[in-house]
Amino acid sequence: MKIPSEYDSIRPYEPEELPEAFERLLADKQFQSVLAYLYPNVPLEAVGAKMRQCKSSLEFQKAFCYGFLVDLLDKASKGCDIDCHAIDNRRRYTFVSNHRDIVLDSALLDKLLIDAGFDTTCEIAIGDNLLSLPWVRDLVRVNKSFIVERSLPPRQMLLASRRLADYMHFAIGQKNENLWIAQREGRAKDSNDRTQPAILKMMAMGGEGSVRDRLVDLHIVPLAISYEYDPCDFLKAKEFQQKRDDAAFRKSAQDDVVSMRTGIVGYKGRIHYHCAPCVDDYLMSLDPAIGKGEFFDLVAAHIDTEIHRHYRLYPVNYVALDMLEQTDAHNDQYTEADKISFAGYIEHQLAKIDLPHPDLPFLRERMLTMYAMPARNFIAAQ
Repeated sequence: MKIPSEYDSIRPYEPEELPEAFERLLADKQFQSVLAYLYPNVPLEAVGAKMRQCKSSLEFQKAFCYGFLVDLLDKASKGCDIDCHAIDNRRRYTFVSNHRDIVLDSALLDKLLIDAGFDTTCEIAIGDNLLSLPWVRDLVRVNKSFIVERSLPPRQMLLASRRLADYMHFAIGQKNENLWIAQREGRAKDSNDRTQPAILKMMAMGGEGSVRDRLVDLHIVPLAISYEYDPCDFLKAKEFQQKRDDAAFRKSAQDDVVSMRTGIVGYKGRIHYHCAPCVDDYLMSLDPAIGKGEFFDLVAAHIDTEIHRHYRLYPVNYVALDMLEQTDAHNDQYTEADKISFAGYIEHQLAKIDLPHPDLPFLRERMLTMYAMPARNFIAAQ
């Protein structure tokens, strides 16, 4: 298949581009250090030989990523599963999910789709703010990622958004790929997961027909991701205080690297993915005469409700909600041991926050909110 050249700077690598990308990666000192960490007893030449055998990105994912994720889950979780009974593994979808972890949200979805009998994984939307290092940009494009360009002047941003939307429609309609995109730009640091209508507006810039037809063509599936523990909770709380104390505060590229590493290797407890029904029927039920603004707001709200009601809640979520609201209204959902354990966990995480003047009551409230918010939204969605 010939892919239009206008997508060359944002699309994943095609099979014929992989050999050069592999050689660039294998020659990069930082990537070599990553490989030495991941495979401490394996010579670089052996890793390189295995990479060169991969003739497609899917083969690369199965050869390297799948096994890495199996080992990671064994060390850093109590298990990870998916409920995808509401969708058909013979079809293609655009998964729109809440966003907890920079790397793992989409990576684990790929593994779980393979486990669920899908014959391919997802092309993954990733912001270019995470791709400042050339080897990282190469690696994600080898790994079926397409690039979301950010921080552009308004006119360029509009053109970039239209190109991105066109590519998404091309990928699902012509390349026969699944897609994954977060419901908002960046992670919801307080876990109050809300779909940004702007994401849907961008997606509707591509394709043909009405805005409803354009979204139907993407076959959107709301995806609820539930981690029992968030290894980055203390980093997110720290960022809340930094932004509170300094309105001009911006995370550095190194901050993103720390978040990615912490999210990957940190303990996550139980993990559950739940696919809600595809929204095509809901979209077709909407009055085609409603205004675009109301249309996108309604679709965003529907996706939110589907994500919220398909969370898997854990005792920590209800403990956090009761601690935050100073009540025992949900104590039928946890034991006293659960409560003591979680309170100790919060104090342990708070102790990791390296600020010159940590505001502990504020930081504790922020962390409790992260764990309580899924319970609040789940209860509201029922």
